[in-house]
Amino acid sequence: MEEDEISVVDSPGDIVDPSAYDKQRASLQTYLDSLPYESETVEDMQDRLEGIVEKIYICAKSKSWLVLSTCDGMLQCWMLMRYPMQKTTRAKLVRLYYELCLVPGVEPRVLRSWADMLSRLLANKPGLKRKLETSDLELPWKPLWRVLQKELWPKSSLEDSSRNLVNILLFVAEQCKRYYPASEIPSMLETFIPLLTKESILTMVPVLTSFMPPTHTHLYLPALFKIWEAFNSGVVDDRLMELCGDLSEEHVSGTFGDAGEGGAVWKDVGIWTEDQWNTLVGKGLGSMNVPVGAMRGASNTSSHADLLDKSGYKIKKTVSRIHALSKILVYSMRLDGEIRELLPPNVKGKDGKLPKQTGYIAGSKAMGSLDRLITSIESFFHPSNTGLWTLSLTTLIQRLSAEFTKRWKEEEQETCKTPVTHRLTPTIRRSFVAVLKTPALLAMFSKDPVCMSYAQGALRSLAMLEPSLIMPELLERAYGGLEVVNETHRTTAVLSMLSGISRPLVTEQIWLGGQKHIVPLLELCIPGIDLNDPVKTVCATMFIVSVVQHIKIADLSQSGLSFSADGPGDDMMDTDDVDRIPDGTDLGDTPRLSRAEERSLARDSTAGFADWVVSLFRRVFALYENLPEEGGRKNTTGGKQEESVLKSIKSMLDVICLHLSDQLFDLVLNLVYDYATTNAKSNAVRAFGQLVACLARTRPEKTVTKFLTHCIAQIEDELKHGASSIRTTSTHAAVPSDTTLHWNMTILRGCLGYGGSALIPYKRQIIGLLTLLVEKTKSERGYTGTGRLITRILHTVGGTYPLNTRFLNTDEWEDLGSNKNHSTQWGRLYEPQDVTIEWHVPTDEEISFVLDIIEQIGRPALQVVETLLANSSAWDNIARNDFCRHLHACRAVWGGLPTFIKEQPKEVVNPCINVDQELSELLVTHLDVNAGFTLTDPNDIRYQKVVRRRQHFGLVILRAAATFRNTKNGEDHIDAVIGVTRAIDTYLLTYGMSRSEFDSLQKNYAQARDLNRSWVRQQENSRLVFVKRAQVYHSGRVYMQALYRRRSELDDKLLHELVELSLSQYTRIRRQAQSVLHTVSGYYVRSTRFFLPSLFKALEKGNDPDRMKGALYVLWSKGIAAYALADQAFHKEYLVSILECQHEEKPSIQKLVNSLAQDCLGHLDEEATHTDAYALATPSVDAALDDLLSEFSSSFVDQDLLKVALRKSAIRVKNRETIYQDTVSSILQLAVRPTTHWRYLQMAARFLCGLLRRDVVTPPELAKFFLDQTTSPQPTIRAIVQRAIVKVLTFVKIRSFSRSKEELWLDKWKNPLAQEASITSPQQFLESLQQPLAQDGLYHDKIQTGFLVWKKGIKGYKPVLDGENPLSWDAGSLPCLDVIKEAVQHKDYIQLLSTLWGQESSKAGGTLDVRQDNVLFFKYLAKIFGDEGLDQILEIIDPLLFDADKYKQRAGAEILAGLLRGSKHWTPSSSNKLWLWTTSRLDRLVGQIKPETLSFWEAIFLHQLNKRDPRRNQALVDWIMALPLEFNGNSAFEMTKPLCLFEILVDAQGIYFNPKAEPYARLFFENANSGYAEIRQHVCHGLYVLLSNQWQPWRSSTESFLAACDAEQDPLQIRTAPYMKFVSQILAKLPQWREERLPPPRVNQSEYDKVGLTLLQWIWISAHVPTASLVFPYAVAMMPEILRMSELNDSSELQTYSSSVLYILSAVTPPVEYVEAILDNFVTAVKSSTSWRIRLHALPALVVFFYRNLLSISQDGVSKVMDVLLDCLSDENVEVREMASKVFSGVIRCSQRQNIIPLKHRFVALAQKTPLPPRRDPAYAESLRILHSAILGICALIESLPYSVEPWMPSLTEVLAPHATDPPPISTTIRKCASEFKKPHQDTWHKDQLLFDEEQLQSLSSMLVGTSYYA
Repeated sequence: MEEDEISVVDSPGDIVDPSAYDKQRASLQTYLDSLPYESETVEDMQDRLEGIVEKIYICAKSKSWLVLSTCDGMLQCWMLMRYPMQKTTRAKLVRLYYELCLVPGVEPRVLRSWADMLSRLLANKPGLKRKLETSDLELPWKPLWRVLQKELWPKSSLEDSSRNLVNILLFVAEQCKRYYPASEIPSMLETFIPLLTKESILTMVPVLTSFMPPTHTHLYLPALFKIWEAFNSGVVDDRLMELCGDLSEEHVSGTFGDAGEGGAVWKDVGIWTEDQWNTLVGKGLGSMNVPVGAMRGASNTSSHADLLDKSGYKIKKTVSRIHALSKILVYSMRLDGEIRELLPPNVKGKDGKLPKQTGYIAGSKAMGSLDRLITSIESFFHPSNTGLWTLSLTTLIQRLSAEFTKRWKEEEQETCKTPVTHRLTPTIRRSFVAVLKTPALLAMFSKDPVCMSYAQGALRSLAMLEPSLIMPELLERAYGGLEVVNETHRTTAVLSMLSGISRPLVTEQIWLGGQKHIVPLLELCIPGIDLNDPVKTVCATMFIVSVVQHIKIADLSQSGLSFSADGPGDDMMDTDDVDRIPDGTDLGDTPRLSRAEERSLARDSTAGFADWVVSLFRRVFALYENLPEEGGRKNTTGGKQEESVLKSIKSMLDVICLHLSDQLFDLVLNLVYDYATTNAKSNAVRAFGQLVACLARTRPEKTVTKFLTHCIAQIEDELKHGASSIRTTSTHAAVPSDTTLHWNMTILRGCLGYGGSALIPYKRQIIGLLTLLVEKTKSERGYTGTGRLITRILHTVGGTYPLNTRFLNTDEWEDLGSNKNHSTQWGRLYEPQDVTIEWHVPTDEEISFVLDIIEQIGRPALQVVETLLANSSAWDNIARNDFCRHLHACRAVWGGLPTFIKEQPKEVVNPCINVDQELSELLVTHLDVNAGFTLTDPNDIRYQKVVRRRQHFGLVILRAAATFRNTKNGEDHIDAVIGVTRAIDTYLLTYGMSRSEFDSLQKNYAQARDLNRSWVRQQENSRLVFVKRAQVYHSGRVYMQALYRRRSELDDKLLHELVELSLSQYTRIRRQAQSVLHTVSGYYVRSTRFFLPSLFKALEKGNDPDRMKGALYVLWSKGIAAYALADQAFHKEYLVSILECQHEEKPSIQKLVNSLAQDCLGHLDEEATHTDAYALATPSVDAALDDLLSEFSSSFVDQDLLKVALRKSAIRVKNRETIYQDTVSSILQLAVRPTTHWRYLQMAARFLCGLLRRDVVTPPELAKFFLDQTTSPQPTIRAIVQRAIVKVLTFVKIRSFSRSKEELWLDKWKNPLAQEASITSPQQFLESLQQPLAQDGLYHDKIQTGFLVWKKGIKGYKPVLDGENPLSWDAGSLPCLDVIKEAVQHKDYIQLLSTLWGQESSKAGGTLDVRQDNVLFFKYLAKIFGDEGLDQILEIIDPLLFDADKYKQRAGAEILAGLLRGSKHWTPSSSNKLWLWTTSRLDRLVGQIKPETLSFWEAIFLHQLNKRDPRRNQALVDWIMALPLEFNGNSAFEMTKPLCLFEILVDAQGIYFNPKAEPYARLFFENANSGYAEIRQHVCHGLYVLLSNQWQPWRSSTESFLAACDAEQDPLQIRTAPYMKFVSQILAKLPQWREERLPPPRVNQSEYDKVGLTLLQWIWISAHVPTASLVFPYAVAMMPEILRMSELNDSSELQTYSSSVLYILSAVTPPVEYVEAILDNFVTAVKSSTSWRIRLHALPALVVFFYRNLLSISQDGVSKVMDVLLDCLSDENVEVREMASKVFSGVIRCSQRQNIIPLKHRFVALAQKTPLPPRRDPAYAESLRILHSAILGICALIESLPYSVEPWMPSLTEVLAPHATDPPPISTTIRKCASEFKKPHQDTWHKDQLLFDEEQLQSLSSMLVGTSYYA
């Protein structure tokens, strides 16, 4: 239970603006008051906090990071107790953990736990009040950025794909960004903006959004929006939508909010400008993935673009774009525009134009956008229109309603800072509900349960906001759904919906008029309880629970009170006369009654309760009778579904029994008693017991009195006649003759499960019965039932737990007035301080009852066990059975007493502490708080007695375990041993409360709390929730006692036995013991360290394979493996033990060993050792620690302890280094042993590679081992050791270049040749790159800046001159380097290596890709050893490069690529020699490339050219530039090679190539007409690369860039089209080429087709990349021609591409001004085109574009589209007319609903004035066309709203029906329209048909089938 899991309440009473600390204290008080025992004072807990922080302080000072992580757990425990912490203390702790997260060289696992602690301390949960404000805490961002850079751009040779630290650090930044000073924003932008380039966009946008403080947004938002506009990326969309959502909420109060001056200013819509708003809502609309038109599937290319960009692949975060959109919409709503007037239906537009609508719904622009958004997607909410989008849409309405409710409630608070003029208004609220109502009601019946639950969540929120709008609609559907029995889906949907809206239904204060529906609805639910339909049953019980938990089930109809005066007055009700009901709201036929009438109806309806309760119980009995027989391994009733049904029925009965009035309870009790005494059903034993338990929980005295005597008599009778006398010890099906016994035992268990003191009068009978049962029940089913009975009784009598969870406090429940008139109290919610919680706390009588059970049941049973153990070797089946059942009885006794006695401090015999380097004072201890234990005084005789008995139990099971370990015939004893294992479990773990129990209680509480909450900060809740809250708080205290327990001598012995059992030869025993062992290791301090040696011993040679298997399974457990590998004592042993397992050949063991070895690797990184032996200074952490001193008392830190800790820390560091060396040499010895199998050699190599460290020199023998294995015949081993050698050499390099350890760990080392070149004038710098290298010039390999802004300086490398040797390697590493050098220069080494590399892959599906590991290997050899041995290498690879075998070719190419890449810092003479050799062979190399080898040669060239200053590769660059580029030669493949190389060069050079680009662009455009399709593809790709490179919109400084984003329309220059002149030239020629097209089949050789296809493919490729926005200027210019291409039927390829490109314009968000331009192009093409085909193709693309950019299109744009569609409705061509009708209905649905009535008049008038003359009449065709257009228009109007019957619809049937027999296409159009109308209305036709009169229904029928022949 985290700190804010439980709602924080404001303090009771009228305190004027209390401090946060006082509020916390007051909140705590409500918790403490709810407990039945005294709790610690705040001061006492402050002392405990001081003790915990002292440990943290000492650990951090002594750099004991692993111990510090365990102290975090204690701090979490302290926070769980919810005591207040001073703000200053919290702030300083946050500062400490922040600094800890930035400590370099600590393993990510540890950092993650600190990041988690940091977020717990900050507790910034959405919606809740923050614990720290910006004034309380300020953090520095630069240290985090410094650490983060290493993770964002790791060194390629050290990159580890599984490393996740980058996300942990970004998480820290997100948590802390609020506390970065706003004054740092310019500095952040100055740092981040220069680093944002086309390549780093996916890295830098997450960085920007994670770091930017949420205030002073005007400094960075304009720039972010401009960057957003320019890039096509899903990641960028996600991050920026999320940021904008958060900012909308943050700044809802503008400058009046918390940020004050830093608050965002209100602009056009909320805090957004008009353009920004359109972008946000447009992106939101695109995120819905709704399939409009032909666009099925993904609706945008952004995710495709992200796949192409690998830079940010490690940065992962799940962002809900829908959630962000909801926040943006809701928090931007206010009264900010004129209120929309509804147009009267008969308004005519001027000149036949449609009238325009002005203003906004409810006067809110954001509300207007929401309305347009919802209306455009409304039809996709219908269940018949389900798809991938349904989840997004239902999430949207659920989030919108939740956010709206939250904002509405926040603005009701007195503390709300939003000015009144900017708050939500009742009109906005009503409009909001009205807009969301229809989609939510449609989606309520969704086929997907998740979507259905979201829709119901939305309805629940809406019903709370405007019950009068929602509830009548819901009830109408509810009755409809419950009355139809044949549609189970509808029924379940209705039931679960009803359970969501139970509060408005039962509470008259929320909605007057719900209460009278309760009884009828409950009666309709009863048939829902049906075993054949488990889902329906669960839903029915959920509804019953949700209603009954808020009411008292009693008959009020006889009370005869007047209801008019009492109860809350009318003024308390939120009556609906706040604002007028909007026109068009159909209130249906729900009459409005007065409050007195409603109450009277509700009172009368309660007369049905008695009948309902009786029929419900009878229904439950019937269900029980039909249950399947109990059975299976766990003795369950049927499968999971039956179990869930029984569980839900139990919880329903629980709530019902609790809320019955006395009379009804007696009625039910008699009903159940009669059934119980006349039946005994073997299939319902457990279920019936649960039912009785529900009665006992409510009124234990009555229930016990009723059942006890009867049950005892029955049980005694059954036992007397031999029930349960067949001896068994394992699970089995029940014997039929035992049914009555089990039936009565389970009833008894139900009766005695509750009520504590109610059992005392029957104490003697109960003990007598238990004695009899222990003695007589001999079957497993019988004695386990007895055990459960014992445990249940002890829990009841000896435990502390809350009683009575009714919806009213007991005094109010019993108050007579309330009983007569309790319906006014239904649904009552409480404030926490008003709830009175009753607890069961054991009395002295009850304690003595427990002691009697221990003495009279437990003790004799244990004596039997002891006696049997004395001669276990001579056991027979009888003895075994006696042992199992008596041991089970002992277990049952102790299993029922987890909180009976409180443990006293134990004497720890073996603390498992390494005294040289560990302090017992720093060991983690449990937080000792009061937890309501029954006996806590060790001097109490009763306490001592219980302890003695428990100790005795422990000793006996220890003896039992030891005895069985030495028994020979073990197979017979398996059940007995399992019993002993479970007894050990009981002894060691049944104390306090387990983690899983506590978690489930927390979860259960959270669910119950959220059910009644409208928003997060709602304080009042139902009484049940506060009872659960008290129980969770109490349980948390109990849980504290179970954690961090010490081990006594007996505990150790039992642990030892448990380990032995885990190694048993029997699988059942092993599994059972292992699961107990894993649990125990989590609760007992140092228990893992205690038992690890035994496990390693079990892996030694000579052990039984089963023992080994047991040990391996335990060691494989994640927690144990992590502990062992982090523990100094076991690190080496763990690894060596695994590698020594080679002696056991059993395949299952070898498989296990392999899995273990694989999982170890995650713990073997260089930081693991460094974390334990930390050597760096940590000044920031020390400063944060010193800052903490002022928070606590003067004796806060024990200085002596600190000194000892520092001394021992030094010893620890020294020992850890020794262990490291020892581990490496031990593994190495194992690996080089000649007998080691290659699989173990592979494991050892992996371990050794993981153990390499940057701060320690690699031993020469290790380097030799790695190098020797590079020629291993096993490819996997080769790959591992090559990576290891690269790692070794990289570490040598960075050790040599680092001046300090900090530089080493932060990757801040500097190459001696590296220099910073300052950039004063970017233009001059770019020009200098084109010149040959000057004398003092620098090579710039990676230019990672200069896209938006240039960094102040950029890294460059000095060239090496002949005779210089500037790179000297670390002296300590020289022996290691000598070994490598010697081995590599051995005469046969390279030859052997190249032979191995040149072999064909033996794996299936082996590819010809370049193996980067091989290239890196030679690159590092060349880097470190220079050109030594170069001639020999070149001699060997020369024949390989030209070998006919492609695999040998690849091997040669990889070696050459590595050498070339590694020769970066060679002297000119060496480098020239290599280049000369290479260039002399290039022509021949390229000449021999074949299609199958092309891809790897391309990779080789790219590898060499990429991220390298071209002046380093001048020879290669010149050679490629000199290649002739052919486009129309004879061989397409020969032309492809130079083109591929040229594109690789342009791509790799990037900014270097730009000055030379234009002639090549011209060349590509001129050759767009190549006759070869693949060459044309190269042209497209070449154009895309050139255009992308050209885009460099940099500014001189960050300030000027930010200023440009504020002032300019296009600061990123995405609208400037550098190659427009070339495109224009082609476009000018296209009409002529069109005329000259060749006839089919040679049409595809036409100039027009070839050039057209090239341009279309270029746009298609460019639209699928991050820089897609650059292509819009060209696409818009080409649109008219693209539209013309779409009509060319004779060229399918051209037609397909042109249509696709039209759609792709909608799949990328265009810059705002292009929206109108593209729309105009569509409209013009449709209007002016002479070809009907163009119109046919343009219309569907137009509607998709219209929909995607709906919110950016102006009213004029919409009018243009409407005009053109109306023209097309009367087109000459029938296909165009029909297409126009389809598009027209879509456009009306999206945006033109207000024009439906004028359009209806228009079409009806046209239809009526156009009679159809005879067919021979010359005017026939024209009349048919006009009439068809009118009919299509009418049909389009009907189809525009497919799921509702609007008031104007029925009359249209009378217009259409007379034409149903007209000639086609009129008749077919009408018939199709009628059948389409019928489909979605089938479900609701019973209701919809009432809207039509008799004649209209007849007309509709005629439309469907035409008129009858006989009519």
